[in-house]
Amino acid sequence: MLLKAPPPFGYWHRNSSEELLQQQSPKTNHFGLSIYRHFGDLSQVGKRMELLYAKPDVETPSGLKASAVTTRAFKESSFQAILPKLYTSPYETIFCPDTKQSTYCQLLFGLIQRDEVVVIGSIFAATVLRGIKFIENNWRELCSNIKTGKISDWITDSGCRKAASLILKPNPKLADLLEDICSCKSWEGIVRKLWPKTKYIGTVCTGAMLQFTAELEFYCGGLPLVSGFYACSEGAIAINMEPLSKPSDVSYTFLPNMVYYEFLSIKEDCDTYSQNQVQLNAMSQHEDTGPVDLVNVKLGQCYEILVTSS
Repeated sequence: MLLKAPPPFGYWHRNSSEELLQQQSPKTNHFGLSIYRHFGDLSQVGKRMELLYAKPDVETPSGLKASAVTTRAFKESSFQAILPKLYTSPYETIFCPDTKQSTYCQLLFGLIQRDEVVVIGSIFAATVLRGIKFIENNWRELCSNIKTGKISDWITDSGCRKAASLILKPNPKLADLLEDICSCKSWEGIVRKLWPKTKYIGTVCTGAMLQFTAELEFYCGGLPLVSGFYACSEGAIAINMEPLSKPSDVSYTFLPNMVYYEFLSIKEDCDTYSQNQVQLNAMSQHEDTGPVDLVNVKLGQCYEILVTSS
């Protein structure tokens, strides 16, 4: 049930889009400061090559629009203002409705701007890994586009083609360099070779994403995998105060001033098989007692988190 005084104008729904919290909330400056402590102010020295995807709004039975959290953020004028300075992906590629065309163009423009890239990422580790494999399967075509300065004919989205007309120029020297890198026998450490100034990979790599980290580490050649937030559509729940921790060692710190947390105790104890993944014996069974506040949680007990946000 939703209780709201003013008439609602829409909803945020969940999908694979729980990022941009750095831009949306000053409370996450704690994480920004920890990144600054290790890497300095990267926004002053380069760009982020991130795979970003806007999702179309859906209409609820009531007639209200439901939007993904990041899609709503991408539409904000503040994000559009910083996009050309801080990201390699043009606005048009993020809003391309065809995921394959969007991915191709974002990776193409990321390769063209390789000397400016200092951070690589996406919301989830699976997406980053999928992007690397996309290059592995399509690098010859990408290099051909860079060499000739012409986008492939199968890219039909008008926004993507418009963005390409502004960025893509014939560059045989860069194309030859990328061909030499990509034609190597092993792709171990390929990310460092393609984007040599990269400081870290920013992506969620805990929980269900932990399964992708071993393969991602193979491609990334020792670059830190930084999992910054534990978040949901309702708000940021916790942040990683030690961003250089290995994915298997990451823990998240609750921020009590972000949203109002309550914890619903699960009846069965949990068997922890790694510090990041918890296997519950009876996920749907809760204690008969009501939810408790953060100060009343018990060490070793499993909880589901209830979030109340404005």
